[in-house]
Amino acid sequence: MRVRTITAFFFVAVVLASILLSVYLFAIFFMLLSVYCLSEFYRIIADSAGTPQRLLGLSAGAALFGLYTGYCLGWVPLNYLMLIVPLVSAIFIAPLYKKQEKPFIGIAYTLLGIVYVILPFASFLSLGFLSDVYDYRIPLGFILILWANDTGAYLVGKLFGKHRLFERISPKKTWEGFVGGVLLALITSMVLAYYFPQLAQWQWLVMALIIALFGTFGDLVESMLKRSQQVKDSGAVLPGHGGLLDRFDGLLLAGPAVLAFLLTVL
Repeated sequence: MRVRTITAFFFVAVVLASILLSVYLFAIFFMLLSVYCLSEFYRIIADSAGTPQRLLGLSAGAALFGLYTGYCLGWVPLNYLMLIVPLVSAIFIAPLYKKQEKPFIGIAYTLLGIVYVILPFASFLSLGFLSDVYDYRIPLGFILILWANDTGAYLVGKLFGKHRLFERISPKKTWEGFVGGVLLALITSMVLAYYFPQLAQWQWLVMALIIALFGTFGDLVESMLKRSQQVKDSGAVLPGHGGLLDRFDGLLLAGPAVLAFLLTVL
């Protein structure tokens, strides 16, 4: 428990510092984080059916996130994102030089990782650039609401959980925990609305509901992935907590959903 607590403290401090201290630190940290999470995904998904092209996939993911970051910072024109095309093409070409019974499974695994991991992190990055200049408050609010949802679900589920939410995929999750997560996420969003008025209160509340719903599904989807591959944790980089993908699984579905909502209403 002590190791888990210490790890959580430093993990929270690093994430918050990356968002608050500098736009460049924010961009670099989440680019490295997304690529590392992609590496964990490739490790999990590889099996006898197919193996992702790890190096090409990580290169394409890093290039895509880096180019998009450059676009957000105003350094790279939008059409430069097309520079990713040669790497994507290479993912299809490389299996021609390997003896694989079903090469397209490996191709699918490689591209799925980019869609499942890199694009959601890029969506989260976009939350800091909804205005003309970098504004830390929306990505910070997103992370705080996401953590509040996880905390509320864990505490309420542990104390009062009786009715299983999705027993086949995650036996420990309960409906009581889900409700507890939603309530704490809503309370957190109301506090954020008071201190960060660039979003209306109703927008913060809807954002909290989206994060609670899609964050829960994101957690379940990653649990489905691990269960199908008979893996307990995505990694061991965080002592007592597993891998980084385990800690950001809720972001993978909630990030694009929140970005879509805010782009619609702002």
